[in-house]
Amino acid sequence: METFDVGVIGAGIHGAAAAYHLAGRGVRVVVFERTVPAGGPTGRSSAICRAYYTNPFLARCARDSIAMFRDFRELTGRDAGFRHTGLLFLHPPEDAPDMREAVERLNALGISTELLEPDEVADRFPYFDLEGIGVAGFERDAGYADPDAATVGLFERAVALGAEARLGRRVTTLEPQPGGGAVLGTDDGSRVSCGRVLVAAGPWTRPLALQAGADLPLHVERHIVAVFRWGSALPVQAHGDLVGGYYFRPEGDELYLVGPLPAEPEADPEDYAEEIADHEVARMAELVVRRVPHLEASEAARGWASLYDVSPDWQPVIGEIAPGVFVDAGTSGHGFKLAPALGGHVAAMVLGEETDPGLAEFDPFRFEGGRTLRAGYRDARILG
Repeated sequence: METFDVGVIGAGIHGAAAAYHLAGRGVRVVVFERTVPAGGPTGRSSAICRAYYTNPFLARCARDSIAMFRDFRELTGRDAGFRHTGLLFLHPPEDAPDMREAVERLNALGISTELLEPDEVADRFPYFDLEGIGVAGFERDAGYADPDAATVGLFERAVALGAEARLGRRVTTLEPQPGGGAVLGTDDGSRVSCGRVLVAAGPWTRPLALQAGADLPLHVERHIVAVFRWGSALPVQAHGDLVGGYYFRPEGDELYLVGPLPAEPEADPEDYAEEIADHEVARMAELVVRRVPHLEASEAARGWASLYDVSPDWQPVIGEIAPGVFVDAGTSGHGFKLAPALGGHVAAMVLGEETDPGLAEFDPFRFEGGRTLRAGYRDARILG
């Protein structure tokens, strides 16, 4: 039976990032992926890159990940497609006290964020209808990236550093070993012994964790992304509307994307509608036109649906679930922007090195006894 120091299950951006950092430390690592890198939800991510978080550890990870996206070609040899747009967050009046504190913390972390009153928003972005808006935040260095290019870049660099790729191999069995780690069995009948295992399988994480004896309270939701052409409409600032319940970003020069911020219906990751329906496109159009009336002149260009693996508090689930078996999952739709830098913290955890104390907040067993993290704003917990 083959043996490796670490087995990583999943080559979405979290698995790819962890493998990148592990291989960079000289660890003998093997990565299993049921399809191809970014072949699951990562490849359908909106790939917004922002550090606008209420949790300081996540804010630092996102800040450092944005820096990695900017320097991606130097780090991996590939362009991550990062585009700088800035990102505006529109809040209702009741968010103002928490938001003011969060903006102070962000600036103290070197994350340049402005606090804007409604009249300042109106002066700078006159196309918004500001009904219901009491305060706003503007993150200057935010933007978006190409989710496929970013994941493939990390994955290919991991392989160049010595990681072994097992693509098109679905891990079906995870057998914890008495001394730690596990034997992994794949759908082609092969078995591999790994001294340590990281489960980063997104919506397919929970069944694997169960085999390690951990019943993680994760569920899967189907989330849509609607795509529109600008048409005769003028371009609009990338933004998140916490009153309207949607996010908005450009896609290149001719398109923009819109998706929902709150929870969406649960789904079966093996059987869900990947196509977006007409009524779902219409729902997103209605939300965005209500906030930016002139976007009525834009044109629907369809879109898609993907999956979020969601934890009870919408915050990541990261930690050891059995001796030598670890999990990085439950990122609840905001994991892409964290992954490049977070992968370094996860790699340190897997190897038993000293980790940032902030990582311990995301203990997979925190929900026992009703412990949850307070993060985000009201229903918009995706803002972490």
